[in-house]
Amino acid sequence: MSENRVGIVVGGGPAPGINGVIGSATIEAVNQGFEVVGFFDGFRWLTGDAFDEPTHAIPLSIRDVARIHFDGGSVLRTSRANLIDPSTISDTDPVQPDRTKTERVLSHFKRMNITHLITIGGDDTALSSRFIADAADGAMRVVHVPKTIDNDLPLPHGTPSFGYATARFYGTQIIKNLMRDSLTTGRWYIVTVMGRRAGALALGVGQAAGATVTVIPEEFTEKTTLHAIADVVEGAMLKRLTMGRPDGVAVVAEGLAYQLGDRKEIEQLLGREVRVDAAGHLRLSDIPLGQLVRAELELRFKARGERLNMVTHLLGYELRSADPTPGDMAYCRSLGHGCIRLLTMSDDTRHGAMVTLINGNLYPLKFQEMVDPRTNRIRIRRVDVTSDFYRVARAYMLRLERGDLEDAEMLKKLSAVAKMTPEAFRERYRAAATRIVDGVPVQ
Repeated sequence: MSENRVGIVVGGGPAPGINGVIGSATIEAVNQGFEVVGFFDGFRWLTGDAFDEPTHAIPLSIRDVARIHFDGGSVLRTSRANLIDPSTISDTDPVQPDRTKTERVLSHFKRMNITHLITIGGDDTALSSRFIADAADGAMRVVHVPKTIDNDLPLPHGTPSFGYATARFYGTQIIKNLMRDSLTTGRWYIVTVMGRRAGALALGVGQAAGATVTVIPEEFTEKTTLHAIADVVEGAMLKRLTMGRPDGVAVVAEGLAYQLGDRKEIEQLLGREVRVDAAGHLRLSDIPLGQLVRAELELRFKARGERLNMVTHLLGYELRSADPTPGDMAYCRSLGHGCIRLLTMSDDTRHGAMVTLINGNLYPLKFQEMVDPRTNRIRIRRVDVTSDFYRVARAYMLRLERGDLEDAEMLKKLSAVAKMTPEAFRERYRAAATRIVDGVPVQ
């Protein structure tokens, strides 16, 4: 057995490009004289006593990984198992590591002579990677590779996480097809797009495809209501009807569900229990946001004696294991190569670091720089609604604006399709209508 062995662990949800990181890291590590071991199913087996090396780990050679960068999914599979102490998960207190699980993982690594560790994943996997680095206290070098189609990790200079570009590409193709179907059949699509806390993917596919309207959580304050979300979508529908168009595509970010309140409030809204995942996050798959918005809109049109044809669609699962686009292929090969460079050249990895690229150059981001002290979790990057990027995205949406309410002719048309007086329409939709201040849309 080599004195230097690199372990690779993949955690969290799939994202296009995982295999590219595994492949390039393995090739460079072998070329640098390392043995490489891949662990199946993330931390699932490593955190338990049932870990069996021949079953749950596999040696990786250049021949094994030479062409896997073309493929989606993960040859090591993945899981959401993590090292968070479940008793510390709450809405108010910082999370802490599960000492028993962490020591068990380090024990398995020590027995297998894993001296260097690469983790690939999102914020929860990065958190577990940080816990390992802290517990190892310099005895093991640890590098994390940021992976999520949500694009919500705090990478410098707005650098995207790998997988996002591919997910946006395929998501845009799907939205484009739904827009064509919408026009052909005269119906509205309410498309919920994955993104736990940030609306980056929803905004990205909505902007690229030219969806009628896109609604993301960053538009609202810390808390909002289903009523307010539906107001924005309905405003777009009514404005579209003034143009003689009964069709359109509304993109809503699934993270809007978190804006509806805490677990108890959401369960009251749904009338049933909502599960949490291994990291303590509400399972957004249990909250049918698109269906809730659709039901609310149907009630409103029914009250006017009308029926608007609407279909809901959830967009995300079909993107996560797609074959990566060339951009993500190249990006992931750079990240995998960068892992080995950091592990062999940088002291930052003695206490854990994330591999990032700035202007094409390798840059280690220390775990300590990424922590939210309030939660002890990795900070989440959200869409900057004051940015030019967001301003452009909003400029090409069809949404109610304050100018519509101040334009007598437009207000007359809107109130007519809503079967309301102009005065009543202005008062009813004032909160949903966007104000434009210095060219920037604000609520």
